[in-house]
Amino acid sequence: MLSGIKVVEICGIGPGPFCAMHLADLGAEVIAVERAASMSITGEANTPSNPMNRGKRSVVADLKTAEGRETVLQLIEGADALIEGMRPGVMERLGLGPQVCLARNPKLVYGRMTGWGQSGPMAHAAGHDNNYIALSGALYHSGTAGEAPSSPITLIGDIGGGALYLAVGILSGILNARATGQGTVVDAAIVDGSAHMMQLMQSLARGGLIGEERGKSVHDGSHFYATYRCADDHYVTVGSMEPQFHALLLHKLGLEDDPRFAKQWDKQRWPQMRAHLAEIFASQPRAHWCELLEGTDVCFAPVLSPREAVSHPHLVERGVYTERDGVISAAPAPRFDGKVVEPGPIPRRGEDTEAVMAALNAGDPASAWRS
Repeated sequence: MLSGIKVVEICGIGPGPFCAMHLADLGAEVIAVERAASMSITGEANTPSNPMNRGKRSVVADLKTAEGRETVLQLIEGADALIEGMRPGVMERLGLGPQVCLARNPKLVYGRMTGWGQSGPMAHAAGHDNNYIALSGALYHSGTAGEAPSSPITLIGDIGGGALYLAVGILSGILNARATGQGTVVDAAIVDGSAHMMQLMQSLARGGLIGEERGKSVHDGSHFYATYRCADDHYVTVGSMEPQFHALLLHKLGLEDDPRFAKQWDKQRWPQMRAHLAEIFASQPRAHWCELLEGTDVCFAPVLSPREAVSHPHLVERGVYTERDGVISAAPAPRFDGKVVEPGPIPRRGEDTEAVMAALNAGDPASAWRS
């Protein structure tokens, strides 16, 4: 779907590489500019191939040298977009800021991925996913009363509020550049994106489904939208919010005549109803509840580990996951015309450097993008 769109990625960690991978999954041609050697957040040397680089070409360049900077500038001459995830000001100090790059290619969409944004009193501070969504308010309701808020690792901030917003911004910028001939600078901040994602929650708050106090809202205090422990220490989820789904849940559990559950929206009784459902679900292993409830309109699903999810029949039939060399990989999303897109191969670090540099030195930059 993105065939012909060319992206230069200045490799970093987190949402920037994911955004570039997502664009590559959808057909864009991406050249990942990597360091000759880099360290992971644990302080250990990264592996020579990165699963986030699937479908990309990998070029090694030292951006602190004139040669490395010129490599990037030559690449962006024929690119539609650049992605970088440095702290504000770093790319400018390297001589690769928006002003320099747009002078080289006025139609370039310059995508900037940060946590706090390019401006504001915290713009230059270090941070991670949980910090950004904590400040935006997105973390607040991710927990129950009396427990510390907890969120899925990287999903709400780095991916949801960061990478996907950057992807939309880049594609919007490319459409505008093709219409006007003018490039743009995209400031994708996780704190902004995660706040924007809460607009649905704000509409629920207006309807009384979300309250200011944690543990008093549908998603963190009700009995019918919750996660329950089973007898085998696995977990299941129910989301029986609508009246007909709630009635079906009660029927399946033999509670349709239990007076305690007569008033679904009696918030004063939610703790009592939740406690009783917890006892019921704790009485049987997860497999029992899957056999009874999975695939029904109760709105039910087991809580699976990623490795368990690989073999779930629904995900197997849809081809959601593959496993290569012990690494779980999800298929590109979304799908078009019902087809599963095969992700591109994962290059070894720098394996395309020689071919790309040869094309640039020969004055044939278009060949640098051909795999």
